[in-house]
Amino acid sequence: MKLLRKMFGWSRDEVRPLDLRNHADFRAPGTGNDAGPAVSATSSMALAAVWGCVNLISGTISSLPLQVYQREADGNRRPRRNLSLHAVLHDSPNADQTSLDFWDFITMSIELWGNAYARIERLGGKVVALVPVWPNMMSVRREASGALRYRWTADRHSFDLPEDDVLHIRGPGGDPMGGMSTLSFARRTFSLAMAADESASGFFRNGMRPSGILKFKDWLSEENREIARKYMLGEFLGAANSGKPFIAEGGVEWQSLVVPPADAQMLETRGHSVEEICRFFGVPPVMIQHGSKTTSWPTGVEQQVLLFQKFTLRRRLKRIEQALCKQLLSPAERQAGIMIEFNLEGLLRGDSAGRAAFYKSGLGDGWLTINEVRAKENLPPVDGGDVPRIQKQNVPISDLEALIQGGTVEGG
Repeated sequence: MKLLRKMFGWSRDEVRPLDLRNHADFRAPGTGNDAGPAVSATSSMALAAVWGCVNLISGTISSLPLQVYQREADGNRRPRRNLSLHAVLHDSPNADQTSLDFWDFITMSIELWGNAYARIERLGGKVVALVPVWPNMMSVRREASGALRYRWTADRHSFDLPEDDVLHIRGPGGDPMGGMSTLSFARRTFSLAMAADESASGFFRNGMRPSGILKFKDWLSEENREIARKYMLGEFLGAANSGKPFIAEGGVEWQSLVVPPADAQMLETRGHSVEEICRFFGVPPVMIQHGSKTTSWPTGVEQQVLLFQKFTLRRRLKRIEQALCKQLLSPAERQAGIMIEFNLEGLLRGDSAGRAAFYKSGLGDGWLTINEVRAKENLPPVDGGDVPRIQKQNVPISDLEALIQGGTVEGG
């Protein structure tokens, strides 16, 4: 860590741990919210559905191994762990973060802001560090030459760098200046969900009892009015006092002003908001622990997980991979067959049955060797385990008669 700081002249003020508490909220453009509550990155993450979707996507992607490969003349891909770029992407992108921390931040930035940025540090033309930048600090402009330029200020330091020195991963939309922000397009849905949560909090705060008025036949004296207020606040407000009988005396009448919560269908409204939020992020509701009485499409949880991997993760993974290959690899490296890809086998890590079926298929059909499987399971190699094998009985029918005559196969 000290060596990296010495090479690039980093001081304590220039490289600091990321701290959400010291970061201003990002306001989506045109935040005129019909339901009332303002939508920001921080406030939207307070919604359980938004937190669940963003954490599911970012946590899944950041936990996948990101590796550098090279396609050789025989067509096979082999990991290039000896390259400095592999250590940056797979182990530690900068002096402060692990790979998981960095990609968690990058993926969350894409999901909420539609863009992710990182300052590229090079030594001798090789990428040796990636320093993340908050998306709402960034200003992107196109120069007269057509090149992009990035400007931001962080920790009392101003940066104005060309596109070659900034990693820019764009979200949906693919515009060169930046992707589309989920906060901008989902602000009404998020605001409605926040309003429903605030309404529910109000019901619980008041003991789930509808508000109303106390009717008195005569004007109250100041003393009696104060007694009525203290009596109601002290004895009947709050969840702990829910269900207490109200004692009416002296000609007092109670008149309810609002409908009961059950008639307002508040729970149904909140459930609908969860499904709408999941739709924005492309996450099956069952994957953030949201159940429903109706049958979802497709019908099994396993199929919904497969749907998530194919249609939600794949697009996001390809977006990151292509941005890294385009911006971190030189034309000569790309010409030499260097590539950057996520290893999706990491998704099988917690599924012993699926992992066993995957290995069995590879060993039986000859596209995996014993030592390759043992390496994936962190086991030492064995003698003779580097040769692909295939079942001997898989021979053409035309060769069967010759095999029988040669005594290889017993005749009937």
